[in-house]
Order: sequence, then structure tokens, then C-alpha cells
Amino acid sequence: MKWSLLSAESLLAALRTGEVTSMELTEEAIARIEREDKAINAMCVRDFDNARAAAQAADEARARGEDLPLLGIPVTVKESYDMAGTPTTWGIPEHANYVPGEDAVQVSRLKAAGAVILGKTNVPSTLRDIQSFNAIYGTTNNPWDHDRTSGGSSGGSAAALASGFGALSIGSDLAGSLRTPAHFCGIYAHKPTLGLAATRGMVAPPAPALPTDLDLAVVGPMARTARDLTLLLDVMAGPDPLTHGVAYNVTLPPTRHERLSDFRVLIIEDHPLIPTSAAVRAGVNRVAEALVDEGVRVERHSPLLPDLTEAAKLYMLLILSTAAASLPIEVYEQERIRAAALSADDQSLDATRLRAIGLSHRDWVEANNRRELHRHGWRRLFAEFDAVVCPITPTPAFPHNHDGELQDRHIDIDSVEYPYFDQLVWAGVATMPGLPATAIPAGRSPEGLPVGVQLIGPMFEDRTPLRLAELLEEKIGGFEMPE
Repeated sequence: MKWSLLSAESLLAALRTGEVTSMELTEEAIARIEREDKAINAMCVRDFDNARAAAQAADEARARGEDLPLLGIPVTVKESYDMAGTPTTWGIPEHANYVPGEDAVQVSRLKAAGAVILGKTNVPSTLRDIQSFNAIYGTTNNPWDHDRTSGGSSGGSAAALASGFGALSIGSDLAGSLRTPAHFCGIYAHKPTLGLAATRGMVAPPAPALPTDLDLAVVGPMARTARDLTLLLDVMAGPDPLTHGVAYNVTLPPTRHERLSDFRVLIIEDHPLIPTSAAVRAGVNRVAEALVDEGVRVERHSPLLPDLTEAAKLYMLLILSTAAASLPIEVYEQERIRAAALSADDQSLDATRLRAIGLSHRDWVEANNRRELHRHGWRRLFAEFDAVVCPITPTPAFPHNHDGELQDRHIDIDSVEYPYFDQLVWAGVATMPGLPATAIPAGRSPEGLPVGVQLIGPMFEDRTPLRLAELLEEKIGGFEMPE
């Protein structure tokens, strides 16, 4: 079993020289899943017969002299993507038998690029958790510690990659759903600029797959190396052909710098609304020290940074007002009554979330206008800096916690409890304004758990944080096999 943990880039090189075939890679990946996934439970839908057929087709195409960006590479897909002939349930029991008739646009792009899809990876119910468990498929465990979460909502994909189940995966991110699992499992992920990659077919059943412009939510790549993120993003990037025309392609600006020493980086390790654990703080500072060691201009403070408290509250307003649209009317009305009873002086995140559920369109427009002011602030900041390094969540992976409703749970940060939802504020730093953010490994906690950080870049300049991720991988190391 010598291929399972290599990068997609390395596998492509071996395939091109004939050192290995796609069928050999696929059979090895299948054997690894069958042997090891019982303990992890990352692969909730296995599609091995079709994977073998795709591998054979890839080998035949290569024998004819054909080449494609991912030709013959075994990959996985988050369960929430429509894939014709396989269940798309979003972990919702009443839709356990829902099988779409066509592929999501990103699944189509994987197939067109020659990828071999092994199957689909586990998610939380309705994707609304940073843990991956549901009543249909059960719980996905962290490969580093089976008593801990792999993250969510792309937790199955992160666990699969860390376990060697395929070289790449595609996920999605609204509240850190790419970045948090990457951080918890020690892999790489990239949240693209809002709108960069088409999302059609990444929709909860039984809704039709329409080319809707999602607010805040994106789809993006996951991998075991930074360079593989760029490889997969180049396959995923581009608008929906139903709305922009089949021939329309997106051209991203090149990275601002090729050399590490040329970057200008702002480091943020503290958030005004939630503490940063010692383990995560150490990861941020490990990256900062590596940058300083290479002669990077590193700053710890900037008056140009948009207000993080207001940003967090805007994020909660925008994300939860959208989520509330799908609530049953009786639940929606109950939540509005609860919000009306709040004191005007209560400006906590809990209160902000409750008010968001009943947000009027007038108030949403005001919040959206304030978001535009934040985007303008980020443009000013990125005239002085090339990237911002900050935490993804306040802690490494935490023990499985399935008790009660999300709003009733808590997160332990260095032995002090905080509201479970409050840990999302770090995800919102990039999500609320729609900025690209690359999650990278940044060391281990004292308990041996992975710790990651995110590299936030300028809007539509995704190649800048991706290049910084590559350079940091060379400097401090990257993915390590779980012990």
C-alpha cells in the first residue's frame, strides 16, 4: 500500500510515466477503506463498482494518449452533493431514500477532469453542525482520536483524506465547514471567494438543483497538500454554465508574490468575543515565527482591520436570517416572540442570533449595506497586507458532543465553558465579507491533536493565500499521518 497517502500531484506524475495505473490506485484505495473505515466511518456511501469502471476508462484514455487535470485520481465527494444514482440525504432521515437523477455541477466537473469517484463522505444533519453525525449514517470519528469529532460539515471528507481514502475531496463552507474539519484533522482546505465556484446541485433534498447565487456559502477543495488545493480549485472554479454560458471561464489574478520573504502578513490571535486556547495560539505563533524567520513583514496590529465585534454580529444576522427561511412557520413564530422579549441592552451573540431569525427585509438590507462597508475596509487593508493569519476555531478537535440542541451546548476553552455557537466567529471573519481563506496545518496540541490556521486573502485573489500555504508547507511542514 504505497500510494494512498501521496499527493494527487505525485499520483498524476506516476500515472503519466506508467509507474502505476488508475485501477491499481483505485483498488488500493478501496482496500484501505474496507480495512480501516469501520473505525472512522467517513465513507457513508460507497460507489466502488462505478469507481472501478471509471478507473478502467481512465487507463484506456491514457493509453490512447489522452490527459486531463485529474485523469485516474481517486477522490471523494461530500454527501451533500447530488451524484446521479447515489443517495443525497444531508443526513435527514425522511430523505434517506432520495436519489437525484443528475450530477451537481462540481461532480460533473470532477468527472470531466477524469477523476475516479470512490463515494460520498459523511455530514451532520442538514449540514448545521461543526460535527459530522446523523441518524442515517452515524458518527464520523477523528482519525487522530476516535473519541473526538472530525469537524463539520465536511467532516467526513477531512477524515477520509487524513485516513488515505482518496487523494482529494470536495466540500462546502458556510460556517467554517471546509476549514474547521481541515484544522481538526490536520489537512488542507480552501474556502474560495464567494461566487467563484458554481454551487448548483449542492442542495438539500428534495429541492430542485437550480443555479442559485448563495449568500455566504461556497464550495471548495480539500487535500493533503497545498499544491493539490490549487489543482482541484482550477477544476472547480467558474460560474454555472446555465447562467453564464458554457464557454465562460474565470481567470483568477496570479499570486501577488512567489517568494515567502516578499509577503506582508497581519497576524491576529485574539478575538474580542471569545478566547483563543493556548494550543491554537501556539499554532498561530508557530506560523508567525516562521514568517519572521524568512524576513516576511509581519504585523500584529493594524487600524485598517475591520471591527471584529461588528463583523461577528453581522455574520450572525446574515447566516441565521437565511437559515430561518426554512424553519417551520410555528417554530419561526415562536422564535420571533422570544426575540421580541429581549432587552434592548442585550447585545450578546446569543441575542443577535435570536434577533436574526426574525430579521425583516429592511433590516437585512441594512445589514448587507454594513457588510459592503466591511468589504471596503478589507480592500483598504489588503492594499497594505497580502494575507491575514488567524485561528479557524478557538480549540483543537473536541470530544463528541451530541447532547441537546445546538443552542444548548457549550465549548470548553482551557477549562472555561462558552456558548457552542460562539466559536463560529473565527469562520465568519472570512465568510461574512466573502473572502478566500486557506486552512493549513500548523502543528500539534500538547495532546497530539492537529492544530490549523487560516490564511485570509483579498477577494478573488485566491492564488495569493494558496501560494502562501505552499511556501509555509515547505517551511514548517504539512500533513502528517495520524498516529
